[in-house]
Amino acid sequence: MENVTKKQKLSRRSFIKKSGGALAVAGMTAGGFVMKPKISHASEVPEKWDESFDVVVIGSGFAGLAAALEVKNAGFSVVVLEKMPVPGGNSIINGGLIAGCGTPLQDREGIKDSPELMYKDMLKAGLGINHPELSMMVARESSDAILWTVEYLGCKYKERVTHLGGHAVPRSYYTTNSSGAGIVRPQLDKVKSLGIEVRTKNYLDRILQDEDGRVKGVKVFSNYKFSNPGSGRINYLKANKAVILASGGFGNDIDFRTIQDPRLTRDVDCTNHMGATAEGLSEAFRLGAMPVQISWIQLGPWACPDEKGMGIGYIFSITAAFPYGLMVDPGNGKRFVNELADRKIRADAILKTGHYAIGIADQNGVSRTAKLDKMLERGVVKKFDTIEALASEYKINLPGLKAEIEKYNAYQKNDRDDDFGRPFQKDAKPVETAPFYGMRLWPKVHHTMGGIQINTSAQVMDLHHRVIKGLYAAGEVTGGVHGAVRLGSNATTDCLVFGRIAGKNSVLEESWS
Repeated sequence: MENVTKKQKLSRRSFIKKSGGALAVAGMTAGGFVMKPKISHASEVPEKWDESFDVVVIGSGFAGLAAALEVKNAGFSVVVLEKMPVPGGNSIINGGLIAGCGTPLQDREGIKDSPELMYKDMLKAGLGINHPELSMMVARESSDAILWTVEYLGCKYKERVTHLGGHAVPRSYYTTNSSGAGIVRPQLDKVKSLGIEVRTKNYLDRILQDEDGRVKGVKVFSNYKFSNPGSGRINYLKANKAVILASGGFGNDIDFRTIQDPRLTRDVDCTNHMGATAEGLSEAFRLGAMPVQISWIQLGPWACPDEKGMGIGYIFSITAAFPYGLMVDPGNGKRFVNELADRKIRADAILKTGHYAIGIADQNGVSRTAKLDKMLERGVVKKFDTIEALASEYKINLPGLKAEIEKYNAYQKNDRDDDFGRPFQKDAKPVETAPFYGMRLWPKVHHTMGGIQINTSAQVMDLHHRVIKGLYAAGEVTGGVHGAVRLGSNATTDCLVFGRIAGKNSVLEESWS
């Protein structure tokens, strides 16, 4: 942390101050950090509330909007608070993929899948440190989550299932616009039609408890200006039944993430939106919520260093280079990992080489790649008439590359990868049809697996494994579902499953007066 900026120092002081001295970091492990809490249940409830709702939802991504819809459909009042100027968070800019087992598209394509197999895949990628009951809940409810988006929200998906890394079978639905906006916008449309207010520029300052420890509401700064702490007007919102925390992950909170993993400095790019910071998480910690596996931070192996943030190059990786092409080390022209392994395996393998990898596909491989013209226009993906020209552009060892492609094509023909055990798509063809396409690859911070502990009812648990009454959570702010590694497209499923659970259960809380 030698090159900490003034802004980072202020952020750290703000975090410590915000925690009221409640967090004393005693050590750091792969499973999170150890804390000595000083939990006080002194009343923070104001004498007079500015407004009152049955449920207050913090965050307007997949999880928060799903929760709000369930609350409203149960006949209760709800408001959604979003600190950024526009709703959607990371959800609206994500890749537009959602995983489910036993779905209609799988049935149509003859793919045999089950919650048990999806759960097994999650635990394998998660290195066995997933909280089993949470992972199984996501797997068991995954098909219903997809059907809910289709039948209730009217979401549109491509007419095929996609096979992403770490999944034993193809099980991921892909929105027609190749973006999470294909789910968030229908959510926002439904929210609007039901009269649910989504208030942007509302920054969560405090989740308020009374002497009994029950959550009673929130203190927010309305008309908040992003990255300007304390801006806006203080507003106290009463939550008659519950507060649902769906504030997302902290991938773009450089100070917070480098505390968890000192390697992830500002020199490592991030796919998240600028508001993916740790305020909601630290506020839950202040209340005594149990931290879970905070330092497990995922890097996306499909990211391109030639564009900032999430960009669009990942579409080439996940729809062409990884399922229908190959990834090579330019130093020797050879493959070095299973292109459909889980994200951690692939990201670690790229980092181990010490330099960029190159993703390659031919004309057959890009036949399903959306936005290819835009990638070519921006120079993220490049097009070549010959393999020789591709190798020259990316400084790939040509003899090694030619030999590797020949070997890869033989593996594909025999449907068996003797080097890395990679599965081949049923419609895969040899990489031999010009033109050829290439893209540089280097991992970026993408997802934070750790967060606060919840139970299968989406209730937040404290350090003594007791429910914090009146507080629910869903989505990336929680931990335990994915363990060490989240499988691609499972985040959307997680958010929708537990967002809906949180919404349904929050209204069952006894109202307080």
